[in-house]
Amino acid sequence: MTVLTPEVESAILKKWESNPMLKPRIVKVTVNVSINPDFERLKKIVAVLEEITGSTPSLRKAKRTIREFGVKKGDYIAAAVTLRRNLAVEFLKRALDAIGYRLKASSFDDYGNVCFGVKEHIHLPGVKYDPEIGIFGMDVCITIERPGYRVMRRRRCKSTVPRRHRVSKLEAMVLLKNLFGVEIVK
Repeated sequence: MTVLTPEVESAILKKWESNPMLKPRIVKVTVNVSINPDFERLKKIVAVLEEITGSTPSLRKAKRTIREFGVKKGDYIAAAVTLRRNLAVEFLKRALDAIGYRLKASSFDDYGNVCFGVKEHIHLPGVKYDPEIGIFGMDVCITIERPGYRVMRRRRCKSTVPRRHRVSKLEAMVLLKNLFGVEIVK
């Protein structure tokens, strides 16, 4: 179990100040809404999601049939939005406000990524309830990286990012605590 103590936090901040290439940043925020296969309701949810995030969502199809849930292969079952730069930060402030700026330590993975859920979309500031759509929840995933991750994705001379340059769980906690004032709970 990793524990974020003030000593560990100050050591991480000193490391970031000494070398700007070590300071992580929020690369993208992915918002996902999954429902039962009801295309008309999903279209309404897409409209609300576009209004909330300011970006156009993409629809996702089921990859296989699951009879227990009434899902057939090829049915539209989800909508997802990827937000970057200022849109990501603005949406993240609203999403963290909806959950009270509290994240579990178990929400962080070993590579610094964070995922949490918003149980009801009406908890987001500025969103009103619409009886036609109802209430839906959403998953919010934050991807945190350091500068230099381009070597993984580029077309020519592709390489791997070594473990020492990847963002750790503690560093992600410190970043979110400093940027948004998030409280980490056990």
